[in-house]
Amino acid sequence: MSQPPHAVLGIDAGTTAVKATVLTTEGRELATARTSVHVERPGPGRAEQSMHDVWNAVTDTVRRALDAAGDVEVVAAGVTGQGDGAWLLDENHEPAGPAVLWLDGRATDRVRAWERDGRAAAIRRVTGSTLFPGALPVLLEELEATRPELLAKARHQANCKDWIRLRLTGVLTTDASEASRTYVDTATGTYSAELIDTLGHQRFTALLPPIVPAGEHRPLTTSAAAALGLPAGIPVVTGLVDTAAGGVGLGVGTPGQAYAIIGTTAFLGTLHATAADVRTDVGITLSTGQDGRVLECLCPMSGTPNLDWVRDLLGRRSRSWEAIEAEARTVPPGAGGVLYLPYGAEAGERAPFTDPHASAGWLGLSTETTPAQLLRAVYEGLALSLRECREALGVTGTLRLCGGAATSGLLCQILADVTGCTVERASAGELGARGVAAHALAAVSGLDVPTAAERLLGELDVFRPDPGVRDVCDAQFATFVAVRDALRPQWPGLRALRTAGGDPSPSDNHKELT
Repeated sequence: MSQPPHAVLGIDAGTTAVKATVLTTEGRELATARTSVHVERPGPGRAEQSMHDVWNAVTDTVRRALDAAGDVEVVAAGVTGQGDGAWLLDENHEPAGPAVLWLDGRATDRVRAWERDGRAAAIRRVTGSTLFPGALPVLLEELEATRPELLAKARHQANCKDWIRLRLTGVLTTDASEASRTYVDTATGTYSAELIDTLGHQRFTALLPPIVPAGEHRPLTTSAAAALGLPAGIPVVTGLVDTAAGGVGLGVGTPGQAYAIIGTTAFLGTLHATAADVRTDVGITLSTGQDGRVLECLCPMSGTPNLDWVRDLLGRRSRSWEAIEAEARTVPPGAGGVLYLPYGAEAGERAPFTDPHASAGWLGLSTETTPAQLLRAVYEGLALSLRECREALGVTGTLRLCGGAATSGLLCQILADVTGCTVERASAGELGARGVAAHALAAVSGLDVPTAAERLLGELDVFRPDPGVRDVCDAQFATFVAVRDALRPQWPGLRALRTAGGDPSPSDNHKELT
């Protein structure tokens, strides 16, 4: 009888779904499963999640992935997940209350106060990241003021993947990438006593978990093994926060390499040798915990909701995305002179500039403008935004890409043409799960993490920039930036006009353009 193949398991607990991927140690995907998780909205600006629901989703997802994989011997596992927020535990490592998520906005006014009194600037100096309402330091102070009973019970902080690994191994630790959004000096990868003192947060330091390397591992407990259907005792690595894990999954491990994720929001990150190489003042900096290397990230809000919106607006909701792209392909690069500003998010824009009033819109229209031009302009607008991020980060060379929108061959080619970069699209899915699976594979195989990641990555689809459209794209980008900057002073007024006449009726929202 033949022996079952050895495999590694990657778990990715996102905000709205938990995913689990089973891969052979040679890199062949055996199965992937997904389970939705609910985000509670108990009040204005609040976003919470039951930690027990997240754990239950993990057990269900892993069991279904293992069932689909068939006869297999899992030899190691890794976990990644959503970052930021406050995942507070009591003295028994049980939830002190629901997890307060990264997209929670209850601390918005406190962020503004910290921007005025200099504490936001202190966080930027030490962590390399801008402050936002879902960051742990400002959330702790907000919860202390508004939910004192929660803080009174809290004895530990465990972000999403740390909570799951605690349930898997009985040990609470975190890694440098996760802790980078708390009180970590990203130049050293350790908690900064100076920052804690500046913020006056000495009372919170006991909550902070120890920081260990992403590849450090602990054995799976007997009880967790029974819950998931896995062998007890297999190593479970510490893992990374999801954005950093995605880079590992894409095989990005050398300073100067860059990768992008295009989903509900977008992401562009580049690996630096040291924190001194960080180039922007509006991004996120994550320590990798490896020889001082850091990941500098810009996270524009301009993602797939722009495409969903324009499909609905133009009356194409019933058409497949293949048909939508075929229509957009009938228009040559430049969209007939139509530009689209991709700032459709209600929250405005956060990279490579921050402006809560940012608004979407087409420019350069005439009575000759066609729906196909409007469609193509939206695809190009997303690429133009990422080009601006690329230039801000100083990214050159090849750009690796994943995310829901990366399935669009049209978008990948437009991104290559607009940025001038060769785009390598991962054909495999669940790159975050693959990233932590690579750490798991390294823990049991003797391979280093980059080699393990390349083995698990699979094939890459390559899109090269068309030199024949370079001049058009360069002129388009220059005009995009110029007209956007000219409009920026008017954005607050445009926002005010949205509510000046009351909410539009539903029938006004979905008139078809023909």
